[in-house]
Amino acid sequence: MKKILGPLLALTLLLSACGAPAAPEQDDTLHVLATTYPVYLFTTAVTEGVEGVEVSLLVNQQTSCLHDYTLTVGDMKAIERADVIVRNGAGLEDFMDDALAASDAPVIDCSAGVELLPAQGHEGHDHDTEYDPHIWMDPSYVQGMLSAISMGLGELVYGDDWASHGEFHTGQLAAKDMLEQARQRWQEQMEPLQGNGLITFHDGFRYFAQAFGLDLLKAIEEEEGSEASAAEIKEIVSLVEEYDIPAIFTEVNGSDATAQAIARETGCAVAQLSMCMDGPEEGDLSTYLEGVRSNVNTIVSFFGGEELDQL
Repeated sequence: MKKILGPLLALTLLLSACGAPAAPEQDDTLHVLATTYPVYLFTTAVTEGVEGVEVSLLVNQQTSCLHDYTLTVGDMKAIERADVIVRNGAGLEDFMDDALAASDAPVIDCSAGVELLPAQGHEGHDHDTEYDPHIWMDPSYVQGMLSAISMGLGELVYGDDWASHGEFHTGQLAAKDMLEQARQRWQEQMEPLQGNGLITFHDGFRYFAQAFGLDLLKAIEEEEGSEASAAEIKEIVSLVEEYDIPAIFTEVNGSDATAQAIARETGCAVAQLSMCMDGPEEGDLSTYLEGVRSNVNTIVSFFGGEELDQL
């Protein structure tokens, strides 16, 4: 394993050697704070095997979205301790804009360079983001997120010379290879279903649908105090009947009350898909891959096709 903080401490050592007052003892660990669980899994993959890097997670709770998340005192302390913050971007972490503005830590934005889908509002829901931030739901987009993390950490540690150092490249390339092999298997598995209509009770599956050629007919997000309107329910019933849809999908941590009512009226099934937004802190890239595999298998089980028993 390789230690990477030498370049960061070089200036301090040089000043001491030149007779400057000795600086306080430095913590020689690079503290990386990942804002969300998917970003945490991708960051740990990039830094795998690199000594002197500690990756911690800011938000890890059972939630279908972060629209109404409020930073805790513990969150503020974690941001204060961070040497660098890795975020999803695209407006997902708007709840921490003020905290980031007050922090000296550089920020790595995983959405940089990603072709974002425009946000889609719907009746009764007010999301202020310009773009759909759920980019991790498309495995091919995760490739770009891994690159952004690797480049960002490399530039932070080595500056303009980051490309000649391989510490973060190793983890990035291994993760990309693992991800691509899984993505190709899922693509083959989902190919017979391309063009099928999908209805979800969470607005975070547009990138997933795009990745596998599904037609996202309707996506609404139900939150406490902001349920589907009568017009939306009527529209979904009509879509289920028109396209003979065998199942509609809720998010694991979301409400399924309206979906169950529609199921009773139309005879379709109700199943759950995951946004991969929470999990064990000892998780790694395979945790994300398992979440996507589970989603693919769930859809295949209702629309027809072969389920995969393992990654």
